Amino acid sequence: MYTIKVKFEQKGMEPVTLTAIEPDQSLLEVCLDNGIELHHNCGAVCACSTCHLYVEKGMEHLEELSDKEEDFIDRAVNPRLNSRLGCQCVLQDGSGEVEVTLPDQTQFLGE
Repeated sequence: MYTIKVKFEQKGMEPVTLTAIEPDQSLLEVCLDNGIELHHNCGAVCACSTCHLYVEKGMEHLEELSDKEEDFIDRAVNPRLNSRLGCQCVLQDGSGEVEVTLPDQTQFLGE
């Protein structure tokens, strides 16, 4: 079981801690299942960059970055070294703590 801490760059949003999260789910699925909006224009098939997030801690608990994912991260707004796509961050078997920051998604409203 995992503990997922979610922080937000968007002003006025408080951090959320999710506990008892099962492995074999993507961080996108975890967010959506827990009422945390994370855009996913392509339907979670690694064909866009709208579910972009920053993994602050716990990268070792997630599937490795693929070449395809890396290509789409390059197209994301404000990519960083710890950028990932939420649809591709699948929790591996085991347990631990993962901390992520969701970029300000209001930047996508005009797209």
